[in-house]
Amino acid sequence: MALLSIDDPEERRFYEIEAREGSWGSRDLERQISSSLYERLALSRDKEEVLRLSRNGQTVEKPADIIKSPLVLEFLGLEEKHSYSESELETAIIDKIERFLLELGKGFLFEARQKRFTFDNDHFYVDLVFYNRLLRCYVLIDLKRDKLTHKDLGQMQMYVNHFDRHVKTKDEFPTIGIVLCHRKNDALVELTLPKEANIFASKYQLYLPSKETLKAQLEKIGAELK
Repeated sequence: MALLSIDDPEERRFYEIEAREGSWGSRDLERQISSSLYERLALSRDKEEVLRLSRNGQTVEKPADIIKSPLVLEFLGLEEKHSYSESELETAIIDKIERFLLELGKGFLFEARQKRFTFDNDHFYVDLVFYNRLLRCYVLIDLKRDKLTHKDLGQMQMYVNHFDRHVKTKDEFPTIGIVLCHRKNDALVELTLPKEANIFASKYQLYLPSKETLKAQLEKIGAELK
């Protein structure tokens, strides 16, 4: 019944593939539809890759394939306000880790929170550490309550370098870093990071996105492709 409610055949085919491969129950499927997963994934990808979503579902072959923006965290139950801290956001995610893994996407395994490492007698802490079994690499997530800065990206680069040099094994692929922030500036990210960097910035929001707005953006891309 949930699938039959989707008019767009390409969008419906995408959810059919994902529901089958992810063994989603009806509640998970309905949540992904209402959170506009198809549109969010499509808008996070190159125009040439949009059609692949409806044909193959979400394929995970390279670091960019696991990125979606925004991530929708309405299941955390946090109000959209300025008073909660990054620690509260992290705790809320851990409390709902199963649903957070579903929102992240395919192949994610949770390893640790506040993972500590020491360099030159200084202690550093990675907010959340995951492993992606499809990409065979570590995925580090740093939480930022407000807007993204170039210092946040530099800090994540240090975390990624540490894992690549001291944690990952020779047969594993390079570590991926994701700075999850409330606001981001794409121009800042492009200017700060080299093109080949395995570091990404992604927005999060605590409410379901406007499906109409996302569909309009996706339709514009579709028209350009045609």
